[in-house]
Amino acid sequence: MSGKTTKERVLAVLEEDAQASYGEIAERAGVSKPTVRKYIDELEADGVIVGYSADVDPKKLASTSIALVGIEAESERFVEVTDGLCQLDSVESLYSSSGDHMLMAEVRAPDGGAVGEIIRQDILTIEGVTAAHPCFLQERLK
Repeated sequence: MSGKTTKERVLAVLEEDAQASYGEIAERAGVSKPTVRKYIDELEADGVIVGYSADVDPKKLASTSIALVGIEAESERFVEVTDGLCQLDSVESLYSSSGDHMLMAEVRAPDGGAVGEIIRQDILTIEGVTAAHPCFLQERLK
């Protein structure tokens, strides 16, 4: 991790293993535990670290389908659309995008049919949403 600042080294360890203890992070980043605590507190306060989560392999997740859903919205209703999507329990995460779709939502449901129902009954009924395109995740490769 040479060439990186202390803060970047601490963050890199956390990105690799969000469950690492302060001691593990300190050892891997080459700093003391109090330094780790200081930088993690700063990264959280600055909004760089917005949460901690588990990476999931969809193939090994019993009876759950995970889909990334590309969503199009009327630009003048973008705020209302994002607010509506954030209120849906089935939307695990939501991202703005500069790619093929304005928004990308991670949707989890018991199966593909349930994902389709969420799209039809929840996502497409939000005023301002013009289209939704699901892409089902099959297997985590990295």
